[in-house]
Amino acid sequence: MSLSTARLNAIRAVAEGGSYAAAARLLGVTQPNISAQVRALEAEFGLRLFLRESGQLRPTALCLKLCDLAERAAEAQDEAERLLRSRSSLREGRIAIGLGNAMPGMAVIAAFHRAFPGVTLDVETGSHQKIARAVLTHECDIGVLPDVPADPRFRREHLASSEVIAIAPAGHPLAQASEVTAADLSRVPLIFRASGSSTQRAVERMFARANLTPQPFLTLDARDGLYEAVVNGLGVGFMWRASTGRSDGVARLPIVEMRGLATHETVFSLKDTQTPIVEAFYGVAKSFEAATPIR
Repeated sequence: MSLSTARLNAIRAVAEGGSYAAAARLLGVTQPNISAQVRALEAEFGLRLFLRESGQLRPTALCLKLCDLAERAAEAQDEAERLLRSRSSLREGRIAIGLGNAMPGMAVIAAFHRAFPGVTLDVETGSHQKIARAVLTHECDIGVLPDVPADPRFRREHLASSEVIAIAPAGHPLAQASEVTAADLSRVPLIFRASGSSTQRAVERMFARANLTPQPFLTLDARDGLYEAVVNGLGVGFMWRASTGRSDGVARLPIVEMRGLATHETVFSLKDTQTPIVEAFYGVAKSFEAATPIR
């Protein structure tokens, strides 16, 4: 057992109470239990921790140093426990959330904050690949992404259906169309997302089904940059229909080849991540889906 917590507690209690009997009362155990813990440690290391003086057990200088270290270790353990409890407390805890799209994830986060205002929210945004990796490595407790793979490691809760649409500048020739085809899009300057984007994967699958291989005029890593590029007339881009609440400066165009290919925005986490805060987030997500479904 060497320096087990029980032995250290026994030594500290004897040093404080001056006898095995007093230590036993302090810890709520039997006197033989205390004496056995102390004597076993003394025998194992071949030293004396207590000297008997006037009927009392007096700690040696070595014992006092050991008690000091044990006290600091106990304080560190208590602090670690407080940290773990606060991390999962619905009154003062913290949760890290990864978003692939601003919506509907941000709306769910807002609903969660209204329900549990004491929980600190750490929100990270990024590509599909980045957020999925953050959940897998525990950098994020929970993620919200479209087209989450059916990985057996994941717990999933669908939020809303969504599909990829084209976005064109307000003055673009396609802007007045009620819908566009893959062929229409292949004839105009296009703005693509970088690899790792779920939007880009859907766009590439769509063009492949149409036997088209258009080359982008511009490739951008961030969805906000793509949106601004479209607003400024640089070309036609792509986004998930429900990925943002913005509608300024662009025309949203359904794509014929995307019909029937809708996927889901999904809340997901590792199955072994089961804190009260994560469970509460799933509860809010389910209520949000029922109350305000997004199409």
